Amino acid sequence: MLDVHTHIFHPKIAEKACQALKTHYAITPQGTGLLDDLLVHLETGQFSKAIVLCAATGAHQVIPANNWAIELNKHSKLIAFGTIHPDYQNWEKELSRLLKHDISGLKIHPDFQGFDLADTKLFPIWETIQDKFWIILHIGDKFSPDQNPSSPQKLAFILKNFPKLQSKLIIAHLGGYLHWQYALDYIIGQDIFLDTSSSLPFIPETILKQILARHNPEKILFGSDYPLFLPEKEKQRILEHPLLQTRFWFQLEQNSNNFLKMFLKQN
Repeated sequence: MLDVHTHIFHPKIAEKACQALKTHYAITPQGTGLLDDLLVHLETGQFSKAIVLCAATGAHQVIPANNWAIELNKHSKLIAFGTIHPDYQNWEKELSRLLKHDISGLKIHPDFQGFDLADTKLFPIWETIQDKFWIILHIGDKFSPDQNPSSPQKLAFILKNFPKLQSKLIIAHLGGYLHWQYALDYIIGQDIFLDTSSSLPFIPETILKQILARHNPEKILFGSDYPLFLPEKEKQRILEHPLLQTRFWFQLEQNSNNFLKMFLKQN
């Protein structure tokens, strides 16, 4: 079983990074954000692999963040995704470096990285990565869609201009953290993967029911959002949820196997 949405921080910044998560989301992280801690929780929850994500909050962080991803990618239980930032001038060279080190995925988090998802300065990046990289994309937050750096509406704008992105796109948080009502109008039902990270504790059951009814069940992947939440506890949350339970978990397991086969075949 694969956890597609986790974060591991370098020991020098792990405590600071977890504090930043707590400040932003008003949630105390359940994990330490360290490699050894994640591995323990993967083992507890009977997960065989995890995708680990990073997102540079400025141009100066791109190289060190990707250096860290390259190191993590050497671990047998981890699939590391790299990062890019539109203010980093040598982004094409950096993307080539990631591919050279067998990293073919990127995490893009406009809200934390400090840019607007719909900004046209991203267009050259979208054009370059749409055939080469898997993308896990954060959508949504507490602000309205027009004010938030990311939103389902802005994603629709991007996909209209770069439709090939859709084939390798995973939208975090079941389509948009706190933007689920808008996701129903702009994302749900499209041929796009969703992950379950940081969604079930917050999403109204009425909206969750609509998402499950409209979206292809084979296009939903398990994500814990470690260290905010723990893989084994999010697994249990699904098994105990009145709308999900064992049947949904079995579907996630099948989806995980199919995704891993596809991902490894393409790499």
